[in-house]
Amino acid sequence: MDLVKLVEQEFSTVSEYPKFNAGDTITVSYKIKEGNKERIQKFRGVVIQVRGRENTKTFTIRKMSGNIGVERIFPINSPFIDSIEVNKYGRVRRKRIFYLRDLTGKKARIKEKRF
Repeated sequence: MDLVKLVEQEFSTVSEYPKFNAGDTITVSYKIKEGNKERIQKFRGVVIQVRGRENTKTFTIRKMSGNIGVERIFPINSPFIDSIEVNKYGRVRRKRIFYLRDLTGKKARIKEKRF
């Protein structure tokens, strides 16, 4: 067996999260340590991309904070992720929606997926 895969399996944390893709709006509850205190901060935004597989999977979330766009990359196997909640399922035609960075206002809306 490959040595890298063996180490990845050893250090991976197994946790079940809901399935989500690019275009979905999700809320990530993230544990933050400040000194000796620990608190949970919620980061809500649109998933721009999901990349990697299995243990190396990461996803990027973009949100607007005032007039400034903020992006954050989360590893799916991070021990600091408390929970992931899907708020809306969006309908987009691409897996990586970087064009969203240039859009503002009504143009930046994503259609909601119907089931």
